[in-house]
Amino acid sequence: MPSLAPRIDTVPASGIRRVFEQAALLQQDGTDIAMLVIGEPDVPVAPHIGEAARRAWSEDRTDYTPNGGIAPLREAIRAKLHRENRMTVDLEQIWVTVGATQALFQAMTLVLSPGDEVLVPDPGYTTFTMNAHILGATPVPYRLEPQHGFEPDLDALEASITERTRALVVNSPSNPLGSVFGEETLRGLLALAKRHDLWVISDEVYEYFTHGTRHVSLASLDEDDRVFTAFSLSKTYAMTGVRVGYLVTPKGLGPTMRTVQEAMISCVAEPDQWAALAAIVGDHSAVQEAREHYRANLDVAKEVLDAAGLRYLDPRGAFYLWIDVSHASEGDVAAWALAFLHRERVAVAPGSAFGRTGEGWIRVCLAATPEDLRRGLGALPAPATVTV
Repeated sequence: MPSLAPRIDTVPASGIRRVFEQAALLQQDGTDIAMLVIGEPDVPVAPHIGEAARRAWSEDRTDYTPNGGIAPLREAIRAKLHRENRMTVDLEQIWVTVGATQALFQAMTLVLSPGDEVLVPDPGYTTFTMNAHILGATPVPYRLEPQHGFEPDLDALEASITERTRALVVNSPSNPLGSVFGEETLRGLLALAKRHDLWVISDEVYEYFTHGTRHVSLASLDEDDRVFTAFSLSKTYAMTGVRVGYLVTPKGLGPTMRTVQEAMISCVAEPDQWAALAAIVGDHSAVQEAREHYRANLDVAKEVLDAAGLRYLDPRGAFYLWIDVSHASEGDVAAWALAFLHRERVAVAPGSAFGRTGEGWIRVCLAATPEDLRRGLGALPAPATVTV
C-alpha cells in the first residue's frame, strides 16, 4: 500500500472529539450524560428556515449554482455585512462555503505554502492548527493568558514573527474562551500585520452572541485589503448540520476564488443556500431567544461556580465557559476530563485540546439545559481553599 503524505501524520487529533465519542458510547448504553463538551446549539431551527429548504427540494432546485453561491444569497449577505458589520464589499468578495470550516481552510489555502508560518491563538479553535499542518505550514501559537485578560500581548506576538510568517489568525468572539477583543486591540493587531505585511484571517462565527459589548468586525477597520473573514450560519441559526458559511475576501480575488472554489467544492448544495437566504432575511426572533437562553444559562453556571469557589473567565461572547480545574487535574487535564466523564457522567472539553496554554482549564458549552449545567458543574471539584 502506498504511503500517505508525511505531513498528514503531523495533524493533531481532536481532544474534544475524544471525550465526545466516549460520552456518546455511554449514552448508547443508556447512561445519562450531562453533555457539555460540544458547541452544538440546543435550540431548534426556526420553522421558516426549514420550510425554505423543503420548498427548494419540492421545486427541484437541486442544480449546480455559481461557485460563489446563488445571487439572492450573496446580495443578502452583502446587505447584512453593510448593515451589521460595517463592511462595504463587492459581490465578488463574498463566497458561500461549506460552513466556516471550509471558509477558514480556503483562506489558509490561499495564503500559506509548505514551510510558511501562521500565528494562531492559544487557546484557540482546534482547526486553526489542524489546517496549517494539512497544508504543510507551521502553526506558531500566541498565548492568551489570564494576566492579560485573555487578550494578545502584542509585544510578545510581534517577537514571534519571523521571515517565514505569512498570516495571523484572530478569533473574536473566541472559541473556547468567550472573550471579545475590543476595537483598540483589533487596531493593534492590524497595525502589527501591516508592519510585517501579513495576511489576517478573522474567525467571527459567534458574532451574534455577545454580552454587554459590541462585536467589531476586523475587516471594518482594514484599510489595506489584508483581511479574510469567515462567517457561519451554524451557531447563529442552529444550522450546524446544514453546513453553510461564507468567506469574505480582500478585493480583486474573484478569478482566483472562482478557480479554487471549483476545485474544492464547486458549490454549496442549492437547497442549503435557499435555507441560508431565509435565515438571513427572515425573522430573527429565534436568534434573540437563543441569545437570552444562553445568557440565562450563563447566570445559572456562574451561580454554581461562585458557590464552589471555582475560577473562570466571565465571558463576553460565544456560549462557552472557560473554567480553571488546575487544582484537580494534576498537569494532565485531558486525562482528567476522561476520568471525570466516567466517574461523574459529565462530558467537558479539556483545555489542552485548544493549545498548551489551556492546560489546567476546561471548556463548558452553555447550550444545555439548566439541569445539566447544575449537575455537571456541581460535580466539579472545588479548590481546597478559596482565595478572595
